[in-house]
Amino acid sequence: MLLNLLFLVSGLALILVGANALTDGASALARRWGVSDLVVGLTVVAFGTSAPELAISVLSAIGGSAGLAVGNVVGSNIFNLLCIIGVVALCHPVRVEKSLLANDIPLVLLSSAALLAIGGSAWLGVAGAPEVNRTDALLLILFFAIFLHYTFSRACRSSVSAAGPPQEEKAAQAIPAMKLWKALLWVVGGLAMLISGGNIFVRGASGLASAFGVSEDIIGLTIVAAGTSLPELATSIVAALKKNPEIAIGNVVGSNLFNIFFVLGCSASITPLHLTGINNLDLLVLVASSILLWIFGVFFGKRTITRIEGSLLIACYVGYTAWLICHAS
Repeated sequence: MLLNLLFLVSGLALILVGANALTDGASALARRWGVSDLVVGLTVVAFGTSAPELAISVLSAIGGSAGLAVGNVVGSNIFNLLCIIGVVALCHPVRVEKSLLANDIPLVLLSSAALLAIGGSAWLGVAGAPEVNRTDALLLILFFAIFLHYTFSRACRSSVSAAGPPQEEKAAQAIPAMKLWKALLWVVGGLAMLISGGNIFVRGASGLASAFGVSEDIIGLTIVAAGTSLPELATSIVAALKKNPEIAIGNVVGSNLFNIFFVLGCSASITPLHLTGINNLDLLVLVASSILLWIFGVFFGKRTITRIEGSLLIACYVGYTAWLICHAS
């Protein structure tokens, strides 16, 4: 018991330090290379902070724990959309860029709906237990490749179109916040601490949960999902406090796409993942969370997620977690 608690504390400490280093390094690289903070959040930061999900889900698939692999992805995405965006909005209202509302958030909704269609195969008249098979896995990885190509193409277009500011502004933008070697060291070191801290935290949390006899699927949806999402939470909060909201929300959106398209795709390509412990309500909550984020960005607060909306998102997550705990007991 004491050892698991020690894992929790030390893992959280590593995550917080790593998140701060990663945010500083990624922002410096963005300024040096002329890439927007949004694109950095959607790619480098999102992929790095999703590394714990990739490790846990792939290892779970190899070990035959499909419930933990799928529950980790579904639970992490719900945690990202409701809890992380909610907490970040409480720290600092999050302004959502038009491109994110028009392109990336709808893609998050599409990925969630695709997973719901797979999990709700019985509704579509497909015989047998719902599962993410190898064909589904290849399609998910293909969508991930398309997303990457689109994101980097957009970054190149933005760099070209931004070529016309006055010479003084160009000179100011060309000066990096830190030296290249230091920025790279911060990114690599931050990622290493995030991954190590996330794994240590999950080990301690899973040990505590198992000691109380909680099922594998519930562990995946709650303890493991929250633990592997701590890098996203810490990075997004730090980014918001440092007045980099594009990295904060881009991190969450990119991480959700990474989780479903790449993490689930890689895991299911190893072995088909049966969704026996993940019911349709869990997948509906995931879809509803994506819709709620889009609605808050479009219709209220002039493309800004306010503190009130952040509180509502957190309340939704607390209600969903309470429902899981009640039905697990």
